[in-house]
Amino acid sequence: MDDARFTRFLGQISARFAEVAADGMDEAIARTLEGLVHTLRTDRATFYQFDRSADAMVTQHQWARPGLPTDPSSAIGQLPWYRSKILAGESVVVGDLDELPPEAEAERQFAEKIGLKSNLTLPLSVGGRLVSVIATGSFSEPRPWSPEVVERVRLVGQILASAVDRKQRDLALQKSLEEIRALKDQLAAENVALREELASPHDFEEIVGESAALKRILARVAQVAPADSTVLLLGETGTGKELLARAIHDRSPRRDKSMVTVNCAAIPATLIESELFGHEKGAFTGALATKIGRFELAGGGTIFLDEIGDLGLDLQSKLLRVLQEGEFERVGSSQTRKVDVRVVAATHHDLEAAVEARRFRADLYYRLAVFPIRVPPLRERREDIPLLVWWFIQRRQAKIGRHIEKVPRHAMDQLKAYAWPGNVRELENVVERALILSPGTTLNLDESFGDTGAAIPPPTGAPGIPRTIEAVERAHIAAILERCGGRIEGPGNAAETLGINASTLRSRMKKLGITRAPR
Repeated sequence: MDDARFTRFLGQISARFAEVAADGMDEAIARTLEGLVHTLRTDRATFYQFDRSADAMVTQHQWARPGLPTDPSSAIGQLPWYRSKILAGESVVVGDLDELPPEAEAERQFAEKIGLKSNLTLPLSVGGRLVSVIATGSFSEPRPWSPEVVERVRLVGQILASAVDRKQRDLALQKSLEEIRALKDQLAAENVALREELASPHDFEEIVGESAALKRILARVAQVAPADSTVLLLGETGTGKELLARAIHDRSPRRDKSMVTVNCAAIPATLIESELFGHEKGAFTGALATKIGRFELAGGGTIFLDEIGDLGLDLQSKLLRVLQEGEFERVGSSQTRKVDVRVVAATHHDLEAAVEARRFRADLYYRLAVFPIRVPPLRERREDIPLLVWWFIQRRQAKIGRHIEKVPRHAMDQLKAYAWPGNVRELENVVERALILSPGTTLNLDESFGDTGAAIPPPTGAPGIPRTIEAVERAHIAAILERCGGRIEGPGNAAETLGINASTLRSRMKKLGITRAPR
């Protein structure tokens, strides 16, 4: 199979199911089955649902090349060997009818009758229970099913199974979605009203906001949390991906177990394997005692792999094994260990581009992207800024010894007009700095705030004023670097001022063509 062709196909269906509405689910599944047949060069693909009440499988969707027979679910009752294997959760991989065992005589006769030469059938689980089955086969000639093809078909099936499970949960979710919609869409003119809004009930604790963009994300979180599927959070640094990971864990069946966080960008490459999988005493210089890795610590719970795009290729293969088999070895040990853990990953990188550039394994990307969620930057949900400002005031003012009762309108307008390249994390830093500078009951912004060129320019534009987000970000970062004497790391320097990691700042500078200002 053409790897690039399948990569494109996976990208298409991931995008298709990322935002598909419940009423469009059937059409999306049918299109996916058609695409699977064309991509694999098979002849028919079928998607079944388990009917546990009748201990049977029901054909839900099917696509076949013109002239081929349909695959009614009633026929499965006449195939005892095939039926028992699937209901037991076992895969059926038949490249040639001669591979069928003697007890599958009924299956052989049925296949010969309809002209089926080979078949691949894979049961699919969501949340630890069998929910669906995906099958594809060839009528033209026998064909082998390599482990790579089996895994890719399983991944497609898992995306479909998760999508159908999400559709079936829509009614159960309706009540909580109505509560989210019930949050007011207007920001009150007075700061007192803003504080009252912040104090109103919220299903997602520390996730603050009422924008349509945030509501869509929270709905996606509510949909995937009860399942056990891997989740990939995509978005810029500082957008709150860790809070969303925590919300997924807290609403999952694993909520009574640990959620362990690993920042893959913050751990040196020489130590990351030991951090993830642990090591034995004496495994390397400095290994004075046995250490349990983060995966073991997260056993039964959730592990949040932040900045997964920064993980080296050598570690990616070992991570893939954990995702596929639930197995790993500690550094310095040959003993295979099993672990049951849900993975939520996050990155600000474009992983599809990294796959194309061979910096990230395609098979690992497919495993991580079962349920992708794009987290919008703060500039795409500006209506949330007033609520966030008051949220940070309430959280920080007591520790700083302040009591703020008012944020001037012009100050709030400044904050709403700002580009926020550092997103929510940068906003938090700006509010804390303003609290320090505000001895009275009115919040005063730092006088230098807004002087760096990072405000969104007027729609009509003016000579010399940047008119794109990229230009705004470039001007802002350059101004911060100049103010910090070109120093990126350290207290009070550029990365801390922007509220982002030093490695993230270097990456943004490289992309924007910014050279470090002289010290």
